[in-house]
Parts: sequence; structure tokens; C-alpha cells
Amino acid sequence: GEKERLVELAAKNASLVLQQDSERIVREQKKTIGAVQEIADILGLKELSRMESFDISNTSGYESVGSMVVFEAGKPKRNDYRKFKIKWVKGADDYASMYEVLTRRLSHGLEEAKELKEKNLSADVGSFTRFPDLILMDGGKGQVNIALKVLDELKLNIPVCGMVKDDNHRTRGLYYNNTELPIDTRSEAFKLITRIQDETHRFAIEYHRTLRNKAQVKSVL
Repeated sequence: GEKERLVELAAKNASLVLQQDSERIVREQKKTIGAVQEIADILGLKELSRMESFDISNTSGYESVGSMVVFEAGKPKRNDYRKFKIKWVKGADDYASMYEVLTRRLSHGLEEAKELKEKNLSADVGSFTRFPDLILMDGGKGQVNIALKVLDELKLNIPVCGMVKDDNHRTRGLYYNNTELPIDTRSEAFKLITRIQDETHRFAIEYHRTLRNKAQVKSVL
């Protein structure tokens, strides 16, 4: 009767919801873990989970800032984002600024790891100790070479990959090991790289805006 019909309906609804949920999970995994796997395959990396992407932002008349955005298993890990006020460089020099940001980020991690080891604490405690499996640079050969120089100076071995843009500022390929690798613009890998690039950009500009507003408030006062 009526009761059985309702129970049956409820069961049907529940299984539909579960089905939709599992489809959503599969879609989500394609966009995240699947996309990361695709990137690892393109670059020939065995292990890839944590990616750190760096960008420099400067607007005329205001100081340069560097941003570091972290994605783990294809998802943004916002607690690990870091911003850097450029201290060593006068004027707008993206290469020198990037050299500073990477040197500070990585040497900080090394120092922190050393201190934690001396105190017999786990490296997970540090905010800079987890190094990326891949460093992503906004741009091609020039930016990648800056990163490689820093890694060489600090005797670290981390793969570095450039996100090469076309004339319309859209990513067209990955620059890795002195070669530009084409990347299928319909692939999940491409979509994830674009998301990382957009996020790095947004984060840098947002930090810039905060600094600018602070400066304006100061001048009004």
C-alpha cells in the first residue's frame, strides 16, 4: 500500500542522490588528482602532489610583491600561501624580485628544518619546511632559469616548470628541461594549470591592493 510505496520512493531517491554524489566525486577527482597525474605524465615525474606557483606583481610607483600559491592533490591549500614584500630589489625588476622570493622561501625552509631537527621536532611543524614536488613559474625560460639558479645555489633538487603564455596571455605550453612541451587545451591538466596561474595572479594583486590602501590611508592621515 501507501507505506510501501513511500519507502520505495525514499529508497529510489536515496540511490539517485548517491549516484549523483558518486558522479560528482568522479568528476571532482578528474579535475584534481586526475589533472595532477596528467601533468606528472607530461613532465615524466614519478611523484607529484604539492605544487608551488610564484608570481611577482608591481604597479607603477608602488613596491613589488611576490606571491606563493600552493596546490596539493590538485586543490588550493590556502593556509600555505605566502606573500613577500620585496626587500632587496629597488625598482621593478621581475627577475631579481623572483630570485629574492625563491631564495627567501627555500632558505627559510632549510633553516626551519635544521632548527626542528635540533629540537627533535617533526618537519611538519614548520610553515616552510614542506618543499614542493614541482615549482611552477609564471613565464618561460627566463623565470625558470632564475629558479634553477636559486636551487643550484642552495643545493636543492626540485623540478621547475614554466607556464608559457601566448600573445593573449593565455597558457599555451609548459617549459621544462629546456623544451617547450605542448599541452592539450581541452585536457584537465591544462585547466588545472590555468586555475593555478589565475590563483597566483589573484593572490599577488590582492596583496598589492592591501598595501596600496594602507599607503593611501597613511597619506590621508
